[in-house]
Amino acid sequence: MNAMADGVKRHGREQGSGDARRERWRTHRAARREEFVEAALRALDKHGPDLGMEHVAAEAGVTKPVLYRHFTDKADLFLALGHRGTEILFDRLIPALNNETAPLPRIRMAIDSFFSVIEEFPNLYRLLVRRSFAEKPVDADVVAEDKELIAAGLTALLGDYMRAFDLDSGAAEPWSHGIVGLVQNVGEWWLERRTMSREAVVEYLTQLIWAAIDGILRQKGVIVDPTKPLEVNKVIKMSPAGGDAEASGGSR
Repeated sequence: MNAMADGVKRHGREQGSGDARRERWRTHRAARREEFVEAALRALDKHGPDLGMEHVAAEAGVTKPVLYRHFTDKADLFLALGHRGTEILFDRLIPALNNETAPLPRIRMAIDSFFSVIEEFPNLYRLLVRRSFAEKPVDADVVAEDKELIAAGLTALLGDYMRAFDLDSGAAEPWSHGIVGLVQNVGEWWLERRTMSREAVVEYLTQLIWAAIDGILRQKGVIVDPTKPLEVNKVIKMSPAGGDAEASGGSR
């Protein structure tokens, strides 16, 4: 019986040790993969969206076979870059959208968060819009997915505000998709032309979007001072990983 008990204990220790090793290996691979994604971002900055796997490998200080141990193909690395871009965007956008400030500066901060990303990572944005890596087309459309998620979050946010003002919230969804499309299209134009400063284009868009919102509110007899925080504050709960969005909030 003692021998059997000792065997069970040894098996348990060996199994636990094996699990720990596998977990360490998974953690190591995940960390290594993140390092290669950051190297790919640096390579993008140097070589533009036409970069190849050899540029990424050189930037990371490894050979291409080592790179392919962590990415099944070019599309896999493209998708990893897309996920990283989404993280960067949402890390800036969600706090701006949820800032408990007056409507006008809140709109301005949200728009500026997007422009700050495409200004800092222009080649990443161009790569994701083009949907190809090293001249190889990919199926993933990260930009479209992000647009859909942002529009869904904005729909929830605007819908809650409209209901709080006793307005028909049915317009929230088309408004949200219109706003997201407007900001993206202007962003792409600005990224290629750069005929004005980031501050200027953000301010023009801020005024345009607020003018549309203010016009609708006034038609319904609602007057809002855009420079003062609203008594009812709504925030977006948005998860890029989960692909869902909702708004919540209450009185200040």
